[in-house]
Amino acid sequence: MNETAVVVREVSKRFGRRVVLDGVSLAVRAGESVALVGENGAGKSTLLRVCAGIIEPDGGTVETSGGVGYCPQEPGVLELLTADDHLVLVGRAFGRNRRQAIDDGRALLHELGFTADPRQAARTLSGGARQKLNLALAVLGERRVLLLDEPYQGFDHGSYVNFWDHVGAWCREGRAVIVVTHMLAELDRVDRVVELSAPMPAPLPAA
Repeated sequence: MNETAVVVREVSKRFGRRVVLDGVSLAVRAGESVALVGENGAGKSTLLRVCAGIIEPDGGTVETSGGVGYCPQEPGVLELLTADDHLVLVGRAFGRNRRQAIDDGRALLHELGFTADPRQAARTLSGGARQKLNLALAVLGERRVLLLDEPYQGFDHGSYVNFWDHVGAWCREGRAVIVVTHMLAELDRVDRVVELSAPMPAPLPAA
């Protein structure tokens, strides 16, 4: 597939005086998997948040084709809602009724190795189970672009290995997948590796 799903053009972002992204450009095709790597402070998570539309860049543009699913490092779930409640909330946004949302979501959770009762509140789930729910919510629905920020946090070894199998399956479905990862041993599981470098600090003003 040659259709471009994500185009990042000269994106810059700073927080106060700290420059986090400085003119970053990136293009990802539909059906392509990209690992985003780099040292701490290189702006990997910030770039994904900009691509997801969570924060605005200070400069540059981002274009995406189709819906975007975003999975942050920390599970963005609501403590008092059950896993099923979360599935229904997201499923309805894509035109599914309650039963369809639960059936489709539970099937996806099962594929990810989620073994907890989906009727229990999110606050009672283990860290790994919460992250699997987090990932399922990002993938559920017609999301043509998946932005995954170390989404396997808390996974056991088997689930971690299966995650990379799922990345390949999502790409075969025609999705573009960008994964922030520090697991350098798995870089052969993606189509391309993009390394971000931390921007040079801004010079201090003259006295």
